[in-house]
Amino acid sequence: MSLLLRHRFIVTGQVQGVGFRPFVYRIAAANAVTGTVNNSSQGVIIEVQGTAEQVETFGFDLTDKLPPLARVVSLHAEPTDPVADESGFTILKSTGGAGHSVLISADVATCPDCMADIATPGNRRHRYPFTNCTNCGPRYTITRSIPYDRPMTSMACFPQCPQCQAEYDDPMDRRFHAQPNACPACGPQVWLTDPAGTTLARGDEAIRMLAEALAQGRLAAVKGLGGFHLVCDAASDKAVAELRRRKHRPDKPLAVMLADLEAVRQLAVVVPAEEPWLTGIRRPIVLAAKREPLAVSPLIAPDTNFLGVMLPYTPLHHILLDTFAQAGGSEIPALVMTSGNLSSEPIALGNREALARLGELADLFLLHDRDILIRTDDSVVRVNPASGGPVLLRRARGFAPEPVFLAEPGPTVLGTGPELKCTLTLTKGDQAFPSQHIGNMANLETLAFYREILDHMQDILRVRPELIVRDLHPDYMTSALAEELGQTLDIPVIKLQHHVAHIHAVLAENKFTDPVIGLALDGTGLGEDGTIWGGECLMVDPESLEHQRLAHFSHIRLPGGEAAVRQPWRIAQAALWELGVTAPGAYPWPWLAQFEQESAFLPQMLTRGVNSPRTSSCGRLFDAVAALCGLTSAISYEGQAAILLEKAQDMTETGAYPCPLKSADPVSLNTLELVAAALDDLGQGVPVGTVARRFHLGLINGLTEMAFAFSTLLDIHHVALSGGVMQNLTLAAELPRALERAGLIPLVHRHLPPNDGCISLGQAVWGQRYLRLHE
Repeated sequence: MSLLLRHRFIVTGQVQGVGFRPFVYRIAAANAVTGTVNNSSQGVIIEVQGTAEQVETFGFDLTDKLPPLARVVSLHAEPTDPVADESGFTILKSTGGAGHSVLISADVATCPDCMADIATPGNRRHRYPFTNCTNCGPRYTITRSIPYDRPMTSMACFPQCPQCQAEYDDPMDRRFHAQPNACPACGPQVWLTDPAGTTLARGDEAIRMLAEALAQGRLAAVKGLGGFHLVCDAASDKAVAELRRRKHRPDKPLAVMLADLEAVRQLAVVVPAEEPWLTGIRRPIVLAAKREPLAVSPLIAPDTNFLGVMLPYTPLHHILLDTFAQAGGSEIPALVMTSGNLSSEPIALGNREALARLGELADLFLLHDRDILIRTDDSVVRVNPASGGPVLLRRARGFAPEPVFLAEPGPTVLGTGPELKCTLTLTKGDQAFPSQHIGNMANLETLAFYREILDHMQDILRVRPELIVRDLHPDYMTSALAEELGQTLDIPVIKLQHHVAHIHAVLAENKFTDPVIGLALDGTGLGEDGTIWGGECLMVDPESLEHQRLAHFSHIRLPGGEAAVRQPWRIAQAALWELGVTAPGAYPWPWLAQFEQESAFLPQMLTRGVNSPRTSSCGRLFDAVAALCGLTSAISYEGQAAILLEKAQDMTETGAYPCPLKSADPVSLNTLELVAAALDDLGQGVPVGTVARRFHLGLINGLTEMAFAFSTLLDIHHVALSGGVMQNLTLAAELPRALERAGLIPLVHRHLPPNDGCISLGQAVWGQRYLRLHE
């Protein structure tokens, strides 16, 4: 008889709620080993017993045949004492404990097997909106705590019927320990109400009634996976216009959900690199090039050549789109699916909350009784045509709460994030956990959402920070919260400049630890000299934490302060004033027809310096040129002017405006030359499309020259790119290539948005290093 060996394996990572234990059970059976497996706070603990060959083969299978959603971060194996008379392999009950090394899975799109159940008449889950298995369905949004077991989720209040319980208990069934497992007999239900909360229909009839109402042009609030959507017929100009009016969102693009990839192709030109994002398990909104003429309302995305499209990611969405098509929806059934909120507020989460907050926005409400514990918006992705890689614009559902793996471990630090596009980040060992997109910290509702997420993340990670890192700006809501938390927890709070945090974030994502030249390009961030920064060339050393402002864009004044951000014509006129142009010449200023009286007062404000702060912002430079070109004088959402300027480009143009480096102290990139050249061209009747393209190419050349000059001076060859301007597809695609042609090595964001959504990561990782240096 062969000698029996016993090994203990401790597996950490994304190994709970992803079918990992039944997978272990199956490979144990295949290798004829005995033993046990259980979820614990340490991870998944496996003990197997058999011959040396059986145990060795089991170990290979454990890493080589993982379930589709599993992700192993660490695998520790050690011999242990054999157990006498062990006759089989057993799945033990989960155990808790202090601290853990478990990653909670993000929410996952419905798998093909569950789709087949939903689509098959006679199947007991036919058209059931909450069908799922271990390979798909909700995870993060329904998880209260660790370990990920049904009592720790919002499914705890739904006892399973005998059939569901049998699936749940059978290790050979794909629904074994699928925590949200349910069916129409025992699981959550949907119903339709009016804005007063009066029930109009239940179950499948509610979905059919809703689909018919949408086909007739009505607006609805639909409870989904991480919150509510506001929904209407994407082909109806009247419905889309009314949605915009009620939501106070006059211009900002809206997302559209379609049934399948074939339908998406009828609206957009889908390139191969976009397909996996549309059809994969994450299912973000993907920005794809519009196909003209557009087969849905042009009011959906009037400012851009791109359309935000996504495929259904829950059974409810699949069923609703299918029913909408049957109800006589448009030729290409498409539904606007936008966040269920008023502008600047967090997405609505609960039924009562939605009826209270969205009552004047929606005609109908499709509700259900599975609680959403964690509100999570849809993620937004676009593909960089130069690299084929993703540029995340919003990181939320499908991505959170996945960690960013760091170059080295360290203590727990909280990065509290910025004011706009806010996230928070907690570190744990060699992992950083950025939250989902929280939004603009402009009101108490968003602050409450922030606190919810902070409490939840500390709970599920079982950590408490040793240090808090906040932005320099004293008036940010996150700054005040950081100071409050520091006092409450009795831990230090340290400030880190906004653009330095941007660069530390992109370094962390790339696990890069050498000094870099950092180009931080965005709209606003308080600088260390008290002025508003935004077009910065920095030296950043992530090891010593030294940084230096090497150069910046030409200063432009913001007459009226925040009013100038909302009315870019003010910035354009201020830039002309810096150039000595105080009145229209050969080129009439486009804004005079609407703002002639206000324009007349600007020179006095600028001369006296009254409410006219200086900024080196790259974003404000885009605003100035867009207004000068007559593309917009006032904006209704952040980045609108820059989006219009990018859209206006004539991509056949190859000329570039001059953007020289000035060697004064401090060094600056003379970006006012770009404005002067644009004015000269416009005065000579050069088309706006040509001007827009020459501006983009001139800026790319200037940034490359600046980076190369400091690379030569400092003998640093890597250039880190961050900031909201890197969402501009022209810069995202063409600036890295220009740097490479100059012999430089660009580093770009890989896991987080380049916008302010990455700031908290940079703060937290900087703080980790700070604590290590001061041990």
